Amino acid sequence: MKRVVVTGMAGFSPIGNDWETIQGRLEDMKTGIVRMDDWDKYEGLNTRLGAPVTDFKMPEHYRRKDLRSMGRVAQFAVRSAELALEDASLLGDPVLKSGSVGVAFGSSAGDALAVADFGNMLINHSTDGLNANSYIKMMAHTAPVNIGIYFGLRGRVITTSSACTSGSQGIGYAYEMIKNEQQTVMVAGGCEGLCASEAAVFDTLYATSVRNEEPHLSPRPFDKDRDGLVIGEGGGTLILEELEHAIARGATIYAEVVGFGTNSDGSHITQPSAETMAVAIRQALKNAQVSSKEIGYISAHGTATGRGDIAESQATAAVFGNKTPISAFKSFTGHTLGACGALEAWTSIEMMNNNWFHATANLDNIDPECGELDYIVDEARTLETEYIMSNSFAFGGINSSLVFKRWS
Repeated sequence: MKRVVVTGMAGFSPIGNDWETIQGRLEDMKTGIVRMDDWDKYEGLNTRLGAPVTDFKMPEHYRRKDLRSMGRVAQFAVRSAELALEDASLLGDPVLKSGSVGVAFGSSAGDALAVADFGNMLINHSTDGLNANSYIKMMAHTAPVNIGIYFGLRGRVITTSSACTSGSQGIGYAYEMIKNEQQTVMVAGGCEGLCASEAAVFDTLYATSVRNEEPHLSPRPFDKDRDGLVIGEGGGTLILEELEHAIARGATIYAEVVGFGTNSDGSHITQPSAETMAVAIRQALKNAQVSSKEIGYISAHGTATGRGDIAESQATAAVFGNKTPISAFKSFTGHTLGACGALEAWTSIEMMNNNWFHATANLDNIDPECGELDYIVDEARTLETEYIMSNSFAFGGINSSLVFKRWS
């Protein structure tokens, strides 16, 4: 078994596209939630809240032929991968085309505009708008495929299109590939593009926030006055690398990946199970060979839905009790779906290395039905820990947990 380390990190989020900017927003308790005025045109849609990435543009070195197969979803993936590879000092390295570098990456779905073009064909019986790249933009594996093509990767391609666990499973499966000596380096993460259609998915379940004129007050994970989630977008990439390879080339190491657990509820598509969530968390701890007492911080999934918050917090309390600090990044970014696991892993590692952990925004009155936990509220907390955990839970009852260790 090989040891696996993180040697590059990058991403795009509704509160910034680099750690310095993101940390500033977290310190100021300033979220990225806005009123989406353009959504007024959708009859029957109740929510108007979203969390867009406001400062994103593909650089000029991406040629037209590079971009023709990339919708916004794949653009988040490829550009964050490029920045992470650059951060790892691997961009342009011959190893990328050696066959020992793979990609494990996912999103809930492909590009919404491409989906709409096919919808137009089925509804209006016209292929207007369709072209040779429409499917490439729409397909569930558009992110990993475009990453592989753009950087010439010849290793394994693992598509983790598993809704809210797409990013965390991407990291977890990449970790397993390297640990089991199948690959030397993996480009891992997840992405998502903001679209009213994704808000509508949760709107039909009465799970979206409708605090439309008070975007700064929503979402409210674990708060008794929450009224639902807010959809966001973004992309995050971690470069995972076999330890000896990283040391041999003098790479900067941000953290070690030491644990991964994933399972499924096997019971209901949209109603989560605290029992099987706890099993996934314990799997990650067992895989990391650490006890719950050694985890110094937990990055919660924290969607601000009633069933989700209650099940997750009860599962977490069952494993950790109330002694481990926990907070929810989604309170600032909304639910970035396929991107959230990667963004939350990235920011959690940054916080571990800075001995500084953000609070949960809008958590004013903890829901008494939620598990008794050490919620970080009001302001960030300074603490030092050797281990952190990042959890994600998805539609279909898919549960995923990651454990990272401080590198020194």
